[in-house]
Amino acid sequence: MALTDSLDELIQLDKITPQLALKVLAQFDKSITEALDGKVKTRATFKQGSLRTYRFCDEVWTFIIKDPNLRIEHEQLHVDKIKIVACSAKKPGEAEK
Repeated sequence: MALTDSLDELIQLDKITPQLALKVLAQFDKSITEALDGKVKTRATFKQGSLRTYRFCDEVWTFIIKDPNLRIEHEQLHVDKIKIVACSAKKPGEAEK
């Protein structure tokens, strides 16, 4: 969100174009995905909770679960809600298996 806010401010100040801001966001998404794919090994599971919202738009699923019990590594957490955003792992142009 901080990146988006900063880019919006730069657009408002006519320092960059909206097209450049979109390219920056796309590169950020790509870089973060690559970094997380190779370095993050922690898994989280959740039990209970209630599904409050779900949607599928532009090949992206979004779920909001209220009052879940999370388990991350060996620690259990209770949170008010969790938002899960999931998209296809296949690369553009790659055929489905």
